[in-house]
Amino acid sequence: MKLDTIRLRGARTHNLQGIDLDLAKGTLIVIAGVSGSGKSSLVFDTLAAEAQRQINSTFSSFVQNFLPSFGRPDVDLIENLSACVVVDQRQLVGAPRSTVATITDIGDWLRMLFSRASTPHIGPSYAFSFNDPLGMCPACQGLGQEKTLDEDAFVDLSRSLREGPFRHPDYKPGSIAWQRYGNSGLFDLDLPVEHYSSRELHMLLHAEAGEVEPVGEYALPGQYEGAVVRFRRLQLTKDPAALKGETKKAHEALVSVGPCTRCGGSRLNEAAATAHVHGLTLPDAYAMQVSDLAEAMRGWDLGELRPVQREVMIQLERIKALGLGYISLDRATSTLSGGEAQRIKMVRHLGSTLNDLLYVFDEPTTGLHPRDVDRLTRMLITLREKGNTVLVVEHDPVVMAIADQIIEIGPGPGNTGGNLVFQGTYKNLKEADTVTGRALRSPASVGFRTPRQPTGSIAIRDASTHNLKSVDVDIPLGVLTAVSGVAGSGKSTLIRTHLLAAAPEAVMVDQGPIRGSRRSSPASWTGMLDEIRRIFARETKQPPGLFSPNSDGGCRACEGTGITYIDLGFTDAVTSPCEACEGRRFRPGALRHKVDDLSIADVFEMTIDQALDHFTAPRLRRLLSAASKVGIGYFPLGQNLTTLSGGERQRLRLARELTNKAQIIVLDEPTTGLHATDIARLLELLHALVDEGRTVVVIEHDLDVIASADYVIDLGPEAGHAGGEVQFTGSPAELARTATHTGRYLAQHLSLQSNA
Repeated sequence: MKLDTIRLRGARTHNLQGIDLDLAKGTLIVIAGVSGSGKSSLVFDTLAAEAQRQINSTFSSFVQNFLPSFGRPDVDLIENLSACVVVDQRQLVGAPRSTVATITDIGDWLRMLFSRASTPHIGPSYAFSFNDPLGMCPACQGLGQEKTLDEDAFVDLSRSLREGPFRHPDYKPGSIAWQRYGNSGLFDLDLPVEHYSSRELHMLLHAEAGEVEPVGEYALPGQYEGAVVRFRRLQLTKDPAALKGETKKAHEALVSVGPCTRCGGSRLNEAAATAHVHGLTLPDAYAMQVSDLAEAMRGWDLGELRPVQREVMIQLERIKALGLGYISLDRATSTLSGGEAQRIKMVRHLGSTLNDLLYVFDEPTTGLHPRDVDRLTRMLITLREKGNTVLVVEHDPVVMAIADQIIEIGPGPGNTGGNLVFQGTYKNLKEADTVTGRALRSPASVGFRTPRQPTGSIAIRDASTHNLKSVDVDIPLGVLTAVSGVAGSGKSTLIRTHLLAAAPEAVMVDQGPIRGSRRSSPASWTGMLDEIRRIFARETKQPPGLFSPNSDGGCRACEGTGITYIDLGFTDAVTSPCEACEGRRFRPGALRHKVDDLSIADVFEMTIDQALDHFTAPRLRRLLSAASKVGIGYFPLGQNLTTLSGGERQRLRLARELTNKAQIIVLDEPTTGLHATDIARLLELLHALVDEGRTVVVIEHDLDVIASADYVIDLGPEAGHAGGEVQFTGSPAELARTATHTGRYLAQHLSLQSNA
């Protein structure tokens, strides 16, 4: 048996059609194919999941309870797997204290350096940690933020206690919090609060714990404290991201967040914040751009501490090499984009001396300007040359060109994909009769279109947020505008902050999470299933709830989820299709009623494109057609919303906006996760929107999209404080004649296309 080859037989996870593969170890392999073809099912849900499951199984049952659970993928055989490292685009979800410094371990090295070299000397490394009582600011407990309650907004003085003077749902009349005051016996429940004496007002709002004793017969047990004191103690400590509904809205309206007034946002106490090395304090080091910090430390002479200094420098240079020199070490990990998060994860792995690992990357070029893709490819080659196997799910031809082997899954999305359609070199792929091969030979753009003339403009003046340098720019109306520039140049700040402020009616279509329950599907989120249930109810004379798995129609055994969850205790938990409904989510009483010989479960299993071919109701067809146009026609109507990628979520949002008739649509990197053929379809859609009289603005790196625009705004010249300036405004043809980064790569791209 050859141990230098990963053998895969009969892979059937999701839409995979029994794929057999041999993957040579120690090589760089790109997995290509159209969106939804099964690439992620092969790489992440089969190979990576099995590798991680087997690693986890080596730990004790007790330890496994604290590890992610990976079920067995649907595959006949996987042999010779290596330990797997997944470097994906999922956000780095950390505590409020999690920063770039902590996630990369650079913070640990800097604290060690400062603990030994700072003036004055203040103690061990944890004396410089905002996560340790010895180093954290005592006022904000190392969070660097101060939350303030707006008391005037919190209390409506014109209302009585019985009417409810507190503008927060947790304090509404009858609630436990309200009973502390309403049942205390200290106040007249029908007297407006503004008529209370100063003593009564103090007792209601500002009495400290134990200061006042309730006298009411029904007073709640426990120490009494004023409503403002109680709110500050309980509500101000909560993470707003964890709140929902009315509570979240009230919190956002009542609580403001700013830098801690004690530490100025540094998170450290005075001793740790003022100690310095070569005149640089630790908060200053954290706040600097990585590129600036690397330059500053390069001139230090720390004698016997040079090994520590060198380790910090190596890590900083790795971040720079990945195109992230513009970020600072104090940047919260929760604010990083998917592409930034993936590249930050790479920093730690590039320093590893382990080999024979299986590295798996999910479209690592996401968010990268073409100038920086070359840097990324060098990182991937470095990992391979250390003796590792590198699997990359990617659409970018630049990454395909450096691969030892390319595997294409297809030919189409959803149930039309899941097959191995090509395995070979990049040169062979360009000659192959596959979707990707044809796209490489016939690119989406082969020249510039005649620009449309704007119908007006939105003026942005003196934009100075973050790194923008008093930017003045006019966003044209009635055309397709591309906003370009290297990562960190200020594109998102200009558009997301200033354009949306200048044009509040504009709709932002991004890749963020979509609110919905774990039962939600793309079809339910867009309203398609509501229309389908109305059709079934009308045709069968049954109530609409009978055709919902979350209502009366749901299977009683699995509560309409279609799966059962079995906790085996000593090994991996197992999910399996519900035996009662065979995974179809509905009870027999719902399945008995059919329309056009289809049950509601049959419809749930249809793809959007299949449903478009089947249904004739105008409102439903508009919804289905919009989803098909944005390239998600392969989604099953009942697919779980949580399974969508960032790019798929964005296209789903766009589908909904197509039916809402928004006049100004802003998209943030809409080509994320799209195959070249899908990009061509997206461009057709964007131009169709403009032809309808709408204004479309895209923040984008993709050169085909930029070439196809009517107008381009290019920011730069570099990232961070070296960016934030408008380098160019005008047509793509004019941009290609400039010396800007985008202009040079655009000209090169079109030259290569014309020779293709």
